[in-house]
Order: sequence, then structure tokens, then C-alpha cells
Amino acid sequence: MRTKLLTLAAFTLVLGIAVAAAQWTMQPQQSELRFTGTQDGVPFEAVFQKFTADIKFDPQDLTNSRFDVKIDLTSVHSGDEDRDFTIKSADLFDVHQWPSSHYVADRFTDKGAGKFAATGKLTLRDITLDVPIEFTFEKDKDGAWLRGAASLKRLDFGVGQGDWSDTSSVANDVKVRFDLLLKQQ
Repeated sequence: MRTKLLTLAAFTLVLGIAVAAAQWTMQPQQSELRFTGTQDGVPFEAVFQKFTADIKFDPQDLTNSRFDVKIDLTSVHSGDEDRDFTIKSADLFDVHQWPSSHYVADRFTDKGAGKFAATGKLTLRDITLDVPIEFTFEKDKDGAWLRGAASLKRLDFGVGQGDWSDTSSVANDVKVRFDLLLKQQ
């Protein structure tokens, strides 16, 4: 009986390891998370200089894959100090009250030819909504690149209070892009 239990335990352990999606470590120096907005008809880009990404992903095991991304909103940098001050203000990100944002995706679809889609929940300004992303996953001998994008409406998350709720000055549509260099653990 004991031998059967040990065999069953070993089989369960091996099976558990076999179905677990690969764990990846993001390389922060080579990775980038940015967004593009439009102000007065002119696009501008900003990056988040601090964010973490806990990535479990295997193209052959989408069921057990998961992205967990935490963004330090205070680290936003657009190359314009006045714009950065405004983005961090209470009318937009309100970093004093909500200094971070969080995105978790656990539903993935293989679109073919190395392209994937995921649906995840983004929490920004204490509002949580589904945000789909599309991405590619390119693995090589040195690791993998996870590259993709999402589109969202800033006002859905309350990013735009007072005068900033007027979309004639700052467009409602925002494009988010990411390029993450990953190393397998």
C-alpha cells in the first residue's frame, strides 16, 4: 500500500511539473512599457521607468499561463516635466492616492503564426476593467521577447477629472505597448 501511495505521489508531482507553464524573469534594463496619448491633436509617448512583470507562459500550455504586471505610476516619464507633473496630478493618475497600477491576465488564445491574445484585468485609480492585449512570443537561445499592445479609453478608468475630462484637448484613446526581454528560470 505504501509503495502505491509513493508511486501516486511521485506521479502527481511529475504531472504537476509537466503541466506548469514556464516561469520567466523580466530583464528590466532591456524591457519597456510605454503608452501613447494625444494632446491637442499631437501624439506623445511616455514610459514607465519602474514596473515588474511576473510571467508564466508556455505557448503549449496556455491554460496554466499567467501575466502579473505591477506598474509604478510615479515613474512615468514623457520627456516633458510639465506634462509629467500633470499626468501624476489628482486630475489624471493621482499618484498620491493611487501610486501603482496592476494588470493580471490568465485567459490566453493562440492566434497562430506566433501571435497570441489575452484578456486580463487592469486596475487603475481603483477601477478594475477587462483589457485585452495582443502579443507575440519569440523564443531563442538567450531567452524570449514578449511584445504586444493594448488599447484602452482613459476616461473608463477615471483618468481625466475636471478640465481633463474634455476629450477635445486630450484624446480618450490610449495605446499601450510593451517589449519585455525574458529569461527562463
